[in-house]
Amino acid sequence: MQPVLEGITVAVIGGDARYLVLIEELLASGARVNVMGLPVKSGTAELVLCSDLEGCLAGVKAVILPVLGIDEKGFLRCVLSEQTLVLNEETMAQLPVKTFVFTGLAGPLLKQVTSRLDLRLIELMRLDEVAILNSIPSAEGAIQMAMEMLPITIHGSSAFVLGFGRTGRTLARLLGAMGAQTRVVARKAADLARIIEMSFIPVPFHNMSSHLDEADIIFNTIPAPVLTAEVLAGLSPETVIIDLASDPGGTDFQAAERLGIKAVLAPSLPGRVAPKTAGRILAQVIIRFLTEETACN
Repeated sequence: MQPVLEGITVAVIGGDARYLVLIEELLASGARVNVMGLPVKSGTAELVLCSDLEGCLAGVKAVILPVLGIDEKGFLRCVLSEQTLVLNEETMAQLPVKTFVFTGLAGPLLKQVTSRLDLRLIELMRLDEVAILNSIPSAEGAIQMAMEMLPITIHGSSAFVLGFGRTGRTLARLLGAMGAQTRVVARKAADLARIIEMSFIPVPFHNMSSHLDEADIIFNTIPAPVLTAEVLAGLSPETVIIDLASDPGGTDFQAAERLGIKAVLAPSLPGRVAPKTAGRILAQVIIRFLTEETACN
């Protein structure tokens, strides 16, 4: 990789396995990387292991936070480290205005703090170039889980995909290629027409519950309570549900357990099943933002 970020310092704080790859890519691009909350070893002067957040943020052009940012109390997800880190407004106030703050999806607190401090918040998972590419490991990971949970093959199974967004489309295409009888639930007339064009079986959302009793496997991508207790009551107890929507998902998991239905919440699959691919996806987008910013100055 060309050293396009030479002279730029980036802070990476917390994160998961994909962030280890992200750090490698940033270093390869010529950046200096300050790190906290990740199990990395410094083998180069350009990789700095920091002991405090103030030092980690000193002189940086960008801050990269975990995919889920910070919670309502400012805690960062450091899933690969035993460190407990809290990022508050006072600490972030040392950043110059317009500093990039990258995360996957930002909660209310992070949005409020970055807005008040005039920082540039980039929610990577809302960008098409990230979400579309991330849909590939998400779909592959979801089908891998289904294969482990089902007593039958994907080929010939009755598979429902709820939602026809970026992940839903990729998932439906992959299921169809594997020989599943693929039904896709959507609301918009245009989406239902596209589902037909792609040779899948369209199911209007308002008619969904009358069809789900045919399902062997249901993949939900809709971030809303769609698989309610009432809907679940109409399913076969042998149905498997894999919910890919952001926490808390779109399934009533307590009701599913009462009914004896296997249902799992599986958000952030790219970081779990393909961290190298997912890390490179994040890296290429972050490097593009920083490169464009450098070119403008």
